Amino acid sequence: MTSNLLNLDCDSDYSKAEKMDAEAIKTHLALVSGWKLVSSTNESRIVRTFSCQNFKTAIELASKIGAEADRQDHHPSILVEWGKCTVTWWTHALGGLHLNDFIMAKKSEKIALLDN
Repeated sequence: MTSNLLNLDCDSDYSKAEKMDAEAIKTHLALVSGWKLVSSTNESRIVRTFSCQNFKTAIELASKIGAEADRQDHHPSILVEWGKCTVTWWTHALGGLHLNDFIMAKKSEKIALLDN
């Protein structure tokens, strides 16, 4: 079981990977806090909006999550607004969710927690 997602690193070799099915998504969604499942036309994503003190802190949070994304070679969509930073994870190569997305969701949570 992948209950300690923080200790895992992303695997960028998708040659034999498949996107998660609904049951695996449900199981992994229970391991991350505050993330919502968004689905459209066979593509699922997980999204969370983090509250920030102001625009500057929202940009700083986005930058820290971006730095970890670069280290892991797995990149999200990030929307920065005044007082909030919305992060969306999915695996482009698979057109859906993969374990990497939940690893990065958990790492994003930790970064946001340390940031506040």
